[in-house]
Amino acid sequence: MPERASPADWDLTPAVEPTEAPTDDTDDVPEDVREYARFSKMDGAQYDRVNEFLRDRTYITAREWAIARLCADFRTETGVEMTKIGENLPELVPFMTDTYSPQAVNQARSAFEDKVRMAGATFLYGAMSGFFTADELDDLMYEVTEVAKFLLEVEGVDLAVEEELEAEERISSVMRDVRSASDELRHDGTECPNCGHTIDADASADD
Repeated sequence: MPERASPADWDLTPAVEPTEAPTDDTDDVPEDVREYARFSKMDGAQYDRVNEFLRDRTYITAREWAIARLCADFRTETGVEMTKIGENLPELVPFMTDTYSPQAVNQARSAFEDKVRMAGATFLYGAMSGFFTADELDDLMYEVTEVAKFLLEVEGVDLAVEEELEAEERISSVMRDVRSASDELRHDGTECPNCGHTIDADASADD
């Protein structure tokens, strides 16, 4: 598994040099945007470096990651504030340098959701197919959990050791149940190679 990186490794030089002296437009920036600090650990990070990190470990791009998080954080009772997100994107996320239209924000969020769905189907198929032993599945879960925790930490989420261990145990427990259930489905009606009895998935589900 690749070593967990640090935001400091993501080139802290600006992605784009300013073409003119910055002006003080803080009065035009909504208060909740000025106070938003989700990606503050990444001040100065370069988009290409963040994107490369994600491409090496996930299906999503830096743009999709950032916008999906913003859509979750700027959700109201009437929907997602896509106009606010798009107009203030460079102020909200240090490695984003351009503003986006509401349509572009929606497209990025939709792409994120589609990729999560496809990645989930791919992962669950791999877990249920019997391609991995129980130990290999545990190792795989550890690796992907480490990447997910790193992204949460970059977003500013403080994960206590006890919370990490508890979350990892819950995930491992669920995956053991998934593997056990998939074994029953894949071998329904066949003879167990270990004890010789005929496996009946329906009967097992009723137990």
